[in-house]
Amino acid sequence: MQSLMLLADIGSGLADTGSRVATEFGWNWQNFIAQCLSFSIVAFCLHRFAYHPIQRVLEGRQRRIAESIANGEKIKAELARTETEREEVMTQANAQAAKFIEEAHAAAARVLAQETQRAIAAAEQIVAKAREASAQDHARMLAELKSEVGRLVLLTTAEVTGKVLTPDDQRRLSEETSKLMAA
Repeated sequence: MQSLMLLADIGSGLADTGSRVATEFGWNWQNFIAQCLSFSIVAFCLHRFAYHPIQRVLEGRQRRIAESIANGEKIKAELARTETEREEVMTQANAQAAKFIEEAHAAAARVLAQETQRAIAAAEQIVAKAREASAQDHARMLAELKSEVGRLVLLTTAEVTGKVLTPDDQRRLSEETSKLMAA
């Protein structure tokens, strides 16, 4: 019960304090109601004409931000896919390039082998022609040598014997000299 009394005393003390503050600061309940009514009208107008449009703009911005984020994710996925495709294309291009290089090396080796064979064949032909020409020159020189030696033998024999050789003597001496030269 004492607590009730204490509360009643506190309640009456608060009321007295409230009325005393109101009179000291010039509180007027009509002005208070008018200010509450003015505040309510201003709050309603702000809510109606400012808060809702701002709220719609913010929602639109949030929507655009969400779309931008979604588009960013799509772009990242597309970029990753494109990068993968690019790597695949580069891998294929490198493989084809390696294949082309191998084929070029093989073709170059074949051409080198063919040209080497042609060069060897040409060299062999040149050597064969040179040998043939050498053999012909050798044979011609031997023939010239034989005829010259034969002529010299005839002249020497004619000088040594002091007689004129008949055509039969000349033929016989030429044959003997040729036999000696061949041996």
